[in-house]
Amino acid sequence: MAKRPRRNHGAAFKAKVALEAIKGERTLIELAEQFQIHPNQITKWKKQLLESAEEVFAKEKKTEEGVSVKELHAKIGQLAMENDFLAVALGRIGEPSAKR
Repeated sequence: MAKRPRRNHGAAFKAKVALEAIKGERTLIELAEQFQIHPNQITKWKKQLLESAEEVFAKEKKTEEGVSVKELHAKIGQLAMENDFLAVALGRIGEPSAKR
């Protein structure tokens, strides 16, 4: 029996198969024949989809809670000013008039 070459399935294909399995309109054997994959693979993809479904909705929430661009620009300005101040102060240390 000749070995079949390994196939790499895309995320869209995996999601389609897993959603069909979740619907439950067809058996795993029927789905395996339709999509030409092993029933264990369908079970694995279905389990992955059910476990990671919560993350789909959690990602939207993270983008709303993120730091705004305006705040980041303000922080950059503050750090640039501190950097300039410290560069000037460091330059004065080498001068003979600096107090020790």
